[in-house]
Amino acid sequence: MRIIKLLLRSLALSALVAAPLSASAAEMSFRLVDFGNPAKCRQACPQVIAAEGEITSRTPQAFLDFVGANVGSGRLHSIVLLHSQGGRVVASMELGRAFRTIGAAVIVARAPAGRAVVDGAVLSGRCYSACVYALMGATTRVAPVQSRVGIHRMFMFEANRSPESTSNLARVYAARPLVSRLSEYAQVMGVSPELVWTAEMIDPDKIRILSGPEMKRWKLAAPKL
Repeated sequence: MRIIKLLLRSLALSALVAAPLSASAAEMSFRLVDFGNPAKCRQACPQVIAAEGEITSRTPQAFLDFVGANVGSGRLHSIVLLHSQGGRVVASMELGRAFRTIGAAVIVARAPAGRAVVDGAVLSGRCYSACVYALMGATTRVAPVQSRVGIHRMFMFEANRSPESTSNLARVYAARPLVSRLSEYAQVMGVSPELVWTAEMIDPDKIRILSGPEMKRWKLAAPKL
């Protein structure tokens, strides 16, 4: 918890708060980030996980594989810095369950370029669309005021079979059983199902940024511990 508090303290004070948020469409990747100054702690710095990119069907297992490959060092803490524009809904739920399995604390934030978070200097991040369902799985969920969490209606593109259409793709919305499944998942994770039903009322071409009071009411995340 001490590492999380230092991360949040730096977000509250950091000059990096205005750093731009890139719209990367790359598949989510994971990397270890030393928490501390390597010149001082050398090879003994605690480590956290930086997770950035789009959540795909491969992401949940890739995350567990990454943790399994690095947990033996004794330096890895169950803390994830999460920055994602979204991705596949079911995969996001599975990633959330993976977070819960390892007891992860997830902070919506980004690690700076390089391998170290010196003096807790992380960057503001975002968690949009399906990413929110991954965030739900964390045992501790933090969305600092400088970061952004946003929701909208779920959809996917499928091959368009209509002979009258001029497009090769058709937008398909989630059926009620999937929405109900998400609501049940949210409840199990300690989040109000109202969040899911609210998201389904938001124009899929827009993102509704959640306010601090909304995240508190729905028990999604807090701005600090």
